[in-house]
Amino acid sequence: MRIVRITGTRRCELAERPDPNAAGDFVVVKNLVAPMCTEYKAYASGWQTDTLGHEAAGEVLAVAQPGRVKVGDRVVVMPQYPCGGCPLCLRGEYIHCQNTVNPLEATGSAAGTATYAQMVLKQDWLLVPVPEDLSLEHAAMACCGLGPTFGAMQSMKVDSFDTVLVTGLGPVGLGGVVNGVIRGVRVIAVEAHAYRAELAASLGASAVIHPQDPDALKQIMSLTNGVGADCAIDCSGAAGAQRLMIAATRRKGRIAFVGESGDLTLHVSNDLLRKGLTLYGQWHYNLADTPRILEVIRRARALLDQMITHTFPMSRVEEAFALQMAGQCGKILLRPWE
Repeated sequence: MRIVRITGTRRCELAERPDPNAAGDFVVVKNLVAPMCTEYKAYASGWQTDTLGHEAAGEVLAVAQPGRVKVGDRVVVMPQYPCGGCPLCLRGEYIHCQNTVNPLEATGSAAGTATYAQMVLKQDWLLVPVPEDLSLEHAAMACCGLGPTFGAMQSMKVDSFDTVLVTGLGPVGLGGVVNGVIRGVRVIAVEAHAYRAELAASLGASAVIHPQDPDALKQIMSLTNGVGADCAIDCSGAAGAQRLMIAATRRKGRIAFVGESGDLTLHVSNDLLRKGLTLYGQWHYNLADTPRILEVIRRARALLDQMITHTFPMSRVEEAFALQMAGQCGKILLRPWE
């Protein structure tokens, strides 16, 4: 099979790897759609790797035993390789599993853990069947396109009476706008990049604030009658945006950290005790909520057509990486068999 391999700073190539083998509950999925996420950072830094990607949708290609899927089923691939038997996995919180397994050892395969590849290995219980009325392109948004902010809104119990602040409008933050619009909430977004700010407005954000505007906080407070947003989700991973999010959320509000980041200084008294904020660290969503995210996707099809701005054959992945680094895009899809 063909895979993408980073060979140096802003350099990558397609390479051949052995096809993976199905074994036990591990099945082989033919990746027909591979959404791009943060892998461009490895491309920009020159981190040499051939294990790229964690999102895919496609068809089951091979199974080793009767199970939850069969050859030819259309599926979305969920992330990670959890054990499936620990308390977290059994509660549907598999993304936090502490006993992850090695799929290559389990199957005797030399490759099969990347989605910037024509095939991937995955346990059958982590494959979400794609309903007949959904395209693979739309269904693939059940991973990072919509998943992290969907999980945040589920955890914070966001409903149509809420105003939600979303900071950082990369593909994940744009997904937050879509999730909010489908729930009927008012979305205020924060983004510096003009292309993505305009895209967020077209997706239904009621206002888009520039984070470097000295009056950014004042604008958000004015839009919320001086109270602040009910809920907020940071998708930027930037400390400045996170501080703005904390300041712009109302007392007894809820905030979720979605964007990968490092240190953030919190003032326990002012930020937490006196404001009474509830903080959530949100990586993904509970597996039991899969039917609900599929319904979000079903209702959001027209918006997803706007959020997915580009599709490339995997053979042109360098062009896709360059576009991501320029920020002139929403969600980008790769087609591994083209």
